[in-house]
Order: sequence, then structure tokens, then C-alpha cells
Amino acid sequence: MKTNTGENRQFRILSALGIILVVVGHLGYNLLDIGGLFPYYSFHVFIFLFVSGYFYKEQAQEDIVGYILKKCVTLMVPYFLWNLFYGILAQVLHKVGFSFGENLSFKTLFLSPFLDGHQFLYNFSAWFVPALFLIEIINVVMRKALEILHLKNEWLILAVCLLLGMVTVQLAIGGHVWGLYKLPGRLLLMLPGFQMGRIYREKLEIHDTLPDGIYFLIVIGAQVFISIFCAGLAFGAVWVGSFANGPVVPYLTVMTGIAFWLRIAKIIGSVPNISEKLVYIGRNTYSIMMHHAAVFVLVNGAFYLCSLLTPLCKEFDREMFFYDIGYVYLAGGTEGSKWIFLLAGIGVPLLIEKGVIKLKMNIKYGSGERK
Repeated sequence: MKTNTGENRQFRILSALGIILVVVGHLGYNLLDIGGLFPYYSFHVFIFLFVSGYFYKEQAQEDIVGYILKKCVTLMVPYFLWNLFYGILAQVLHKVGFSFGENLSFKTLFLSPFLDGHQFLYNFSAWFVPALFLIEIINVVMRKALEILHLKNEWLILAVCLLLGMVTVQLAIGGHVWGLYKLPGRLLLMLPGFQMGRIYREKLEIHDTLPDGIYFLIVIGAQVFISIFCAGLAFGAVWVGSFANGPVVPYLTVMTGIAFWLRIAKIIGSVPNISEKLVYIGRNTYSIMMHHAAVFVLVNGAFYLCSLLTPLCKEFDREMFFYDIGYVYLAGGTEGSKWIFLLAGIGVPLLIEKGVIKLKMNIKYGSGERK
């Protein structure tokens, strides 16, 4: 499902669905988990790895240095700029009583993003960006080495990645993935997701032709079976933990979760009004990932002011507001009020991205005029 501009709408929509699942997951909102059948934390991080792997091009192996530099520009330069912004913001807000977020330092600006990504908390969801950057590097270097050794085979790469991932899960269950081991553990856990995207594009996509009814019967049936015979399916990719079912089940739920939403994305692609909006969101997942946690604090701030200045929102927990980045005020005590956070968490970052694009254009045209 490509447009005449070459854009893959199905995967844009899949990316949009993935980031929506991330946002609702951070709200603790079980809005889209299909009655608990597909817990977000059993697959949603891997959607972005799957999409990245799908779009990887083998030409990158011909100029690895150029490829890495390009990834630095597209992934890491904006990350470090926003990390600096949120570092400064954390320092300013410390002055008015907010306790979360570490202090500005060389470590929190340049090292912590790779070690844990939760240094300032306002942008904690963007921990994924440095991890993806490292996985992209590992992938291209690994493929170049296999190419030189004449061992390049997509199924072999998937098997090796899965083996390393499952060993990592087993080590994590045994309590051996901690401290500095979290970084390599996180990368090895996530690497199979990237390769799944490659396998789908190179080997499986051409065969993905089952009618929707049969397709969902297989995927949902498999997930029901897994749910019945396993404990909780959710696990923590960021901290490489909370594995309740051994080393195999996490990757099974990654596959079933991605398979379910991949077909949903394909179906939505045929609905013009909805698909256009989701394609737009899918083009801007970076901004939503970077900013939605900060927007949650902003929405809470509006409720905080309301509790101070009006008779409303008197049950607002002011202590939690200043001490817990995860606090979500339920206006009227209803879960439905999380829609305010959800819409703001997606909409405001889109406005930020528009502003950034406009600023870049002004700088570009301004530089051109000076020349």
C-alpha cells in the first residue's frame, strides 16, 4: 500500500498506532489492549524496531561511515538538543518545587541517554532513540561482516538474534542483567525486533495475503492460547525485566502483537479520512515520543492552577504533582478524563514539530538571503 510518492501508508499507520499505544500505556489506560488480550508492554516497543528493520536498505553496507553519520543527524542531534532543553527545564523547575529530574552534567547530557535514558524524566520515553541508534549501527556492521564471510542469510540472522535475545531474557530472569549490563541487555533483547522487520519485507510480505477473517482467527486464537497458559504477558524492554514466562513467550507475543496491528493498519489504510490523520501522526512519532511526558505535566499544571484559583479540582494531589512524573489527575474521578492527556500528548508534540519545521525553514531562507 504505497502512494504515488512512494510512501508506505500501511507502515506509517502502523507507526502511528505504535506511538498511540505508547502514550496510552504511559497513562495506564487500557483503551486499546483488546480486553487485555494484547497488553501494550508485550510488544509496543518492538513495533518501532520492526518498522525500522523493514525500511533498512542494504546499500547502507556500501558506505557504513556515511550511514552512521546520517543516523547521527536524523536521530541523535535532535535528541541531544532536546535533552539539553529538558535538562535546563528540570533545573528551572527544581527551583519551584519539582523534585524529579537529575541535575545537568556531562553524564546526564551525553552518557545517561545511552545508559538508561531517564535522566531528566520529562523526555523519558525518548530512551528508545539512542537504543535504536546503537541497534542500527550493530545491524549494519554485523551485516557487512557476514557479507564478507559469505554468510549473509536473513533466516540465519534472525535465528542468531533470537538466540541472543532469549539468552538475555534467561539471564535477566536469573538477576544477571543489572547495572552496566542493562545497556547490552537492552540491545540484545531488542535486536530481534529489527530483524523481524527485515524478514517480513524480504520473505513474508509477499505471502501476507490471507483474508482478514482467517488472519485474525489465527492471530487472536494464538494469543488466546498464549494468554491461557502463561502468566502476565507484559515485560519491560527498557529495564530488561518482568519476564514471567521464560525466554520464548516474550518473542511470541511480540510477533502476535505486531501481526495484529499490522493487519489493522492495512485495513485502516482503506479508510481515507482516518488514514490521512494517522499517516500524519506516523510521520511525527519522534516528536510525540520526545514530548508527550512533558505535555502530561503541562496538563496536570493546568489542573493544578484550576485547584488553586477555582472551587474545582479540589481533589488534585499537589504533592504527587511535584514529586511523581507519572501522576495523572483523573478529573471527576473518571478514567475518561485520560482522553484529555491522550489528545494533548499527541496534539501538542505535533504542534511543536510544526514550529520546529517552520523555524528550520526561516533559518534556511534567512541564510540564503544573507548569501
